[in-house]
Amino acid sequence: MKYLRDPLLWLVGLFIALLFGLPHSEPLFRILFPEQSRPLYLQESFLTLTLAHFWLVGVSSLIAVVIGISAGIAVTRGAGKEFRPLVETIAAMGQTFPPVAVLAIAVPVLGFGQQPAIIALILYGVLPILQGTLAGLASVPAGVSAVAQGMGMSQGQRLLKVELPLAAPVMLAGIRTSVIINIGTATIASTVGANTLGTPIIIGLSGFNTAYVIQGAVLVALAAVIVDRAFERLSQRLSRYRREQ
Repeated sequence: MKYLRDPLLWLVGLFIALLFGLPHSEPLFRILFPEQSRPLYLQESFLTLTLAHFWLVGVSSLIAVVIGISAGIAVTRGAGKEFRPLVETIAAMGQTFPPVAVLAIAVPVLGFGQQPAIIALILYGVLPILQGTLAGLASVPAGVSAVAQGMGMSQGQRLLKVELPLAAPVMLAGIRTSVIINIGTATIASTVGANTLGTPIIIGLSGFNTAYVIQGAVLVALAAVIVDRAFERLSQRLSRYRREQ
């Protein structure tokens, strides 16, 4: 019975209900938007758009995690510390550079579709992960690392068995921020031909169809909330696991 009181399950249930209920909600949107001749987006199923949206976010976020964590680890090691300002500057430039501009540059080279969108999302998602990794590793007490070194652990063993587990909660916070940003930012990928939940939003904006915009925006917002709550749940479990150790 406790699962019935779980807010996350209720949110997931609401999201699924909207996915399968929106295609049958034309009478409601005709009442809400009587001025629209076609108030319900029917060009593609919302389930297909959702799967494509999450695939795009998943691939770009995974690559951003690999790049951000690897770069964060590299610049905190002895040989890489002098490159830390350069790496942080490059990552900051990647996020401050507008994704629309990245798409405009990438499309002539890669063509329309998902590839330019993935590049834009990676650039936009690396900085929070890099910052989380740097902050997490910096939060590891020096005494703990010294004890691990005194026990005969190599640098790699200290990193894998001591530093990364202790830094994990802060690193997870950076990943959480990056993924949430990418869920919202991925909507603009529809401007270059990629199918996402931003497709009805873009079509609605270009055709002055507010109903389309609302249908896409509600699903994107709810997806972001669900993923955010899932990360929060994961963070709580991780913190609980650390206390039990």
